[in-house]
Amino acid sequence: MLTGAVASASSGARGFDADTPISDEAAQAFVQAGFTFCLRYIGRTAMNPSTDLSAEEAQRLLGHGLALMTVQHVEEPGWAPSQSLGEEYGRNAAAFTQQIGFPPGVSVWLDLECVAENAPSADVAAYCNAWYEQVAAAGYVPGVYVGYGPGLSGSQLYSELKFDSYWAAYNVDGVSHPAPRGWQMIQSTGTGTIGGVSTEVYDVDQIQTDGEGGVPMWLKA
Repeated sequence: MLTGAVASASSGARGFDADTPISDEAAQAFVQAGFTFCLRYIGRTAMNPSTDLSAEEAQRLLGHGLALMTVQHVEEPGWAPSQSLGEEYGRNAAAFTQQIGFPPGVSVWLDLECVAENAPSADVAAYCNAWYEQVAAAGYVPGVYVGYGPGLSGSQLYSELKFDSYWAAYNVDGVSHPAPRGWQMIQSTGTGTIGGVSTEVYDVDQIQTDGEGGVPMWLKA
């Protein structure tokens, strides 16, 4: 089990999500640049040691004072969601997060973007809710990252999904705002290379309290 405590994220905190392992040097550079938390990726069907979060890296990041959450890789653009796929990927998201050593109560994020244009909204909702159920059953707090082309409108994201935690991508379109709850995290593009980590593999994220008083849950040393 990772050494740390589950806590509510601090509104206004600035962090980053990265699709590459973060070294000691890079972690220190991000902290010095004012970042206080990090989201790292986990796999859909298997963990890729060259890109995904390991227990060793997670403990290292915590040791540098960075709070942590996990987010699952999305499929290639044009993918077709289904309930069965949501069950599989959600089960794996929970299992991989557990294997790394995260205790229950931490936010685990679904990446919803670039869905096939002809995908029925009912299938998208079924995928998301099946994913939610698997992650919640493991004791984690499911959240959804809403990117370009999520396959659901803002009202559908709010009313048809079981999620209470929403994260806005840097490229989310204007019709996908889950009102009245709104966002708990806002993503923007990276601000230049930090500690050798380029803007191609990281983005900036800021925590905010949503319209119903919610914030993400992170693991913090």
